[in-house]
Amino acid sequence: MSQLVTIYGGSGFIGRYIARRMAKQGWRVRVAVRRPNEAGFVRTYGVVGQVEPVLCNIRDDASVEAALAGADAVVNCVGILAEGGKNTFDDVQAEGAGRVARLAQIQGITRMVQLSAIGADAAAESDYSQTKARGEDLVLQHMPDTVILRPSVVFGPEDQFFNRFAGMAQLGPVLPVVGADTRFQPVYVDDVAQAAEKAVLGEVAPGIYELGGPDIHTFRELMDLMLSVIRRRRLVANIPFPIARMMGFGFDMAAKVTGGLITPALTRDQIKNLATDNIVAPGAKGFADLGIAPMAMTAVLPDYLWRFRPSGQYADIKDSARNLKT
Repeated sequence: MSQLVTIYGGSGFIGRYIARRMAKQGWRVRVAVRRPNEAGFVRTYGVVGQVEPVLCNIRDDASVEAALAGADAVVNCVGILAEGGKNTFDDVQAEGAGRVARLAQIQGITRMVQLSAIGADAAAESDYSQTKARGEDLVLQHMPDTVILRPSVVFGPEDQFFNRFAGMAQLGPVLPVVGADTRFQPVYVDDVAQAAEKAVLGEVAPGIYELGGPDIHTFRELMDLMLSVIRRRRLVANIPFPIARMMGFGFDMAAKVTGGLITPALTRDQIKNLATDNIVAPGAKGFADLGIAPMAMTAVLPDYLWRFRPSGQYADIKDSARNLKT
């Protein structure tokens, strides 16, 4: 019988790419998610019965343990960008990751991949980065040979970065951002998935790998690149941090008062993260150590951001017709 990998958060942005790659390797894939009825699309990644979504709450020992039954390897992709209800940073990104590792150790699983993030640091200002670091520590306590992947901002067709700002650019002449001078090293989602695939297959030495793409840009430069791809002219306006913090406070309070009915567009914790560069640290292990050549943004962004162009899918046809007239 083929080997089995359990992927927590396997229907999410990064998780689905890992699930697809492991299915292509011939592995059985168990996708552990809170809402398996909404994750049925993962079944198409393999033959009938090869990829199956199962119910799991990473805050609950019993469901995490059940999802691990019979697995040969485990990947934890669960993470949140903002807290909501019982899903706090500590419960999900720290305790949840530690729970997966602890129960994997008990079941005798020897191979684990933990998806973390560049900037994970117990001394960081943001709760997001602190809990990512604590999650790493808890995982290593139980599974010391874990491969920990720390990507910078991840881009791809389903991303919530370029897609979000491209959508905002359709609404008016000004595109507001916080931390316009903060540097990022965007990484293609399938490159991260390939790193996880190599780790599951045992082709990667244990340790922490910081994953950044081939280019480093400020937030403003990334927005300019995105605007050039969607062929729109917008003023990229930086919101000073003092004003952004007041905005974040307002959004956080609105979410709290409404019991989470209002999703905050920007949180105070996210603002703290935006004040720090999000790039691979000097001397850190990365793609080169994994034998992976990361994809450039310019090779991927046009493939999925075309829908935000004024003429959408017909933009290239119109340009071609315009050239014929001249």
